[in-house]
Amino acid sequence: MFPSTCNNRGFSLVEAVIAMFITAVAVMSIFSLMSPDWRNTTRSDFMGRAANVLHDQLQQEEVRIMNPCNAVVVGTTGPITIYTGGGTGPQSSGDMPFNVTTTITAVATDVWRVTIRVAWQNHPGISESLVVTRQDAYKAPVDFSGACI
Repeated sequence: MFPSTCNNRGFSLVEAVIAMFITAVAVMSIFSLMSPDWRNTTRSDFMGRAANVLHDQLQQEEVRIMNPCNAVVVGTTGPITIYTGGGTGPQSSGDMPFNVTTTITAVATDVWRVTIRVAWQNHPGISESLVVTRQDAYKAPVDFSGACI
């Protein structure tokens, strides 16, 4: 018949131990990547939520200042704590508090610069500024003569 080209001896104990060692090193190196990964994921989550809070606060201040019926107070207010759930306290276990500081400075007559900083625990936060002017089209509430109430 034909001579057998297969070796029926199998793996030796040394080869099995080396294969287990290489596999263990590979698994441990994958686990060592998880900690920085979780840290980056958490940071991204905080930054995304802070960006939403920042955008909302900028829009609120812009609309308030654009209305000629509202008085504009120059200076810094805050920090006030705002939760991403929209309430005065945490709404769920995933709700996060942010400290919001608003600074309004006069640039010219009826022109203001609004700077908002949104910070969170152990992070200086993010900030953005916006130049806002008065707009007669935003006058509200008004009476029938068009004057502010």
